[in-house]
Amino acid sequence: MTSSSSSSQDTRRLAQDYPDGLRADALMEEDVAWSHEIDGERDGDQFDRSERAALRRVAGLSTELEDVTEVEYRQLRLERVVLVGVWTSGTVQDADNSLAELAALAETAGALVLDGVIQRRDKPDAATYIGSGKALELRDIVLETGADTVICDGELSPGQLIQLEDVVKVKVIDRTALILDIFAQHAKSREGKAQVALAQMQYMLPRLRGWGQSLSRQMGGGRGGLATRGPGETKIETDRRRIREKMAKMRREIAEMKTGREIKRQERRRNKVPSVAIAGYTNAGKSSLLNRLTGAGVLVENALFATLDPTVRRAETPSGRLYTLTDTVGFVRHLPHHLVEAFRSTMEEVGDSDLILHVVDGSHPAPEEQLAAVREVIREVGATDVPEIVVINKADAADPLVLQRLLRNEKRSLAVSARTGLGIEELLALIDNELPRPSVEIEALVPYTHGKLVARAHNEGEVLSEEHTAEGTLLKVRVHEELAAELAPYVPAPAA
Repeated sequence: MTSSSSSSQDTRRLAQDYPDGLRADALMEEDVAWSHEIDGERDGDQFDRSERAALRRVAGLSTELEDVTEVEYRQLRLERVVLVGVWTSGTVQDADNSLAELAALAETAGALVLDGVIQRRDKPDAATYIGSGKALELRDIVLETGADTVICDGELSPGQLIQLEDVVKVKVIDRTALILDIFAQHAKSREGKAQVALAQMQYMLPRLRGWGQSLSRQMGGGRGGLATRGPGETKIETDRRRIREKMAKMRREIAEMKTGREIKRQERRRNKVPSVAIAGYTNAGKSSLLNRLTGAGVLVENALFATLDPTVRRAETPSGRLYTLTDTVGFVRHLPHHLVEAFRSTMEEVGDSDLILHVVDGSHPAPEEQLAAVREVIREVGATDVPEIVVINKADAADPLVLQRLLRNEKRSLAVSARTGLGIEELLALIDNELPRPSVEIEALVPYTHGKLVARAHNEGEVLSEEHTAEGTLLKVRVHEELAAELAPYVPAPAA
């Protein structure tokens, strides 16, 4: 009752003080409607309408800003790594180059390299890769730098990984795991992701570990539930079996994807379209060269394994012959065998091509090692019989003496720069000369009503001369046997 009478008094006061046209505004205006006699007796602070409608923070229920910042920093912070290499052969410069490449791989994977050390040994230690004494020294380096990961420049056995981690007390990975991680980050297509997943499972299968209850025996049979082999099977054995099942499924999926690419390849063979494969060391400039030759617009980045998925583009020689250019995955020294097996279907593009453009980085400290590493993988995929042109890229940034040495040692080689366009015209002319040519040379007078034959002659063959006469198009072409048989009825009769 008190509140209702107070409200009626406020209404009468407003009616007396303001004309009818201003009563609504006065009722909506807090400052005008406020009365010291009535509102001053109310408990608590009085707020404007906007302040009353605003969201207010309840003290004690929110995370402090400093805590949020720290959490975000922990999420974004790069892994801090120390690199370890074992120098077993070659010169000290070779060992330094190998560790520098490992550092580039680590940075590509998103790590922050803090330090790198090399040990001279006849062979890696069977227990801890670098020996027990050096492992303790590595532990001191890890503590001093604050690193949280150690990366070894080689493929470690499961036992070496476990024992080295026990000494240094931080995560230890090897070169193979690092490359697999980079591939997993950069794979974009469905097939590329499946190939990387298969390679990762092949790598992890012998390296599964179990702690505590993970190694306990499980019940099996009728009382143990589904998906167990029976009494006595451990958790780690179950995990291995499930990984094998996933690997089998992944292989079937990759085989199905391979069928689609094989159909496209057969179509190119049926149309007698020559193919050129661009192969080479990672970051040698393969994608840049593809863009320069065809304008493909493929991603170009100064990073290792920036592009993984093969790209096929149509191109044309200076003489007008059509061919396809395929950009393949980059290679690297000691490319993990798991990756070679998983990407074998993709690398078959190299083996099925008519010509290989072997791209090498002319500005690299050891280009000959890049050539040897790529040729080793080419041998593994069975492409040794395919003709090869060595394309020495980045000639504008290379040492002239290194260019001269490479051009002298490699019989069919050419120095180019995909960035500036240097030597590109000469490369196109060389591709035109090296591509296989149609085997049959024929001269035919094709009626104008059979224009499709003329178009096929241009697309599938090499037109030597073309003349338009009253009877039809007089062609002198070099074509394959099937098209030559279709043009045979139009061969002019020999003059008497």
